[in-house]
Formats: sequence, C-alpha cells, structure tokens
Amino acid sequence: MPAQYLPIAVLFWVCAAMVVVILLISRWLGPHNPNAAKVMPYESGIVPTQSARRRFEVRFTLVGMLFILFDIELIFVYPWAVTLRQLKLFGLLEMAAFMGVLLVGYFYVWKKGGFKWE
Repeated sequence: MPAQYLPIAVLFWVCAAMVVVILLISRWLGPHNPNAAKVMPYESGIVPTQSARRRFEVRFTLVGMLFILFDIELIFVYPWAVTLRQLKLFGLLEMAAFMGVLLVGYFYVWKKGGFKWE
C-alpha cells in the first residue's frame, strides 16, 4: 500500500525543490539596491500621517457582503438563460423562486437601512 503513494511523495519533493531553487535564483540574480524611497511603507512618495492599523466601520464589510450576494446572482442567471429552452416551464419556475428569495432579501436589507451611507 505505501508504494502506491510513492509517486505523490516524489511529486511533492520535486515541487518543494523547485520552489527553493526558484527563490534562490531570484535572490541571487535579482537586483538588490534598497534606498530610502523603497524602504518607506508607501512607495507613492506620500509620507504616512497615521498608522495603517486603524479600525474600519462594519458598514464596509456589510456593503462588501451585499455586493457579493447580489453579484453572485448574475453567475446563476447566465447559465439559466443559456439553457432556458431545454428547461422549459420547470426552469422558469425555479428561477422565479430564486429571484423571489433574492427579492425578499433585497427588501429586508432595504428596510433595515443597509443601503444608507451616512
């Protein structure tokens, strides 16, 4: 039984060796000339005025999750539209149910004030 895993182990070690070799070659051949501008936290030339570790409002996360939720909807709509003729009435009813659930979620977020930015 352990002999069956030998090709996987060989592949693992070959990949690990390639990673080490590539990192060493890039370190050896790559330019290494740091200066004051490159060592700064921001290479844009703007001197940082405050710490980068500050708190963000929960609203940023909420807006991001809402965007993902309603953006993923389009991923499901496209294959449905392509196969609509094959799915016939069943596909239409299933998509209507899916859109209904999303619409309920949309109105819930709207009622809770999730779209207000103040």
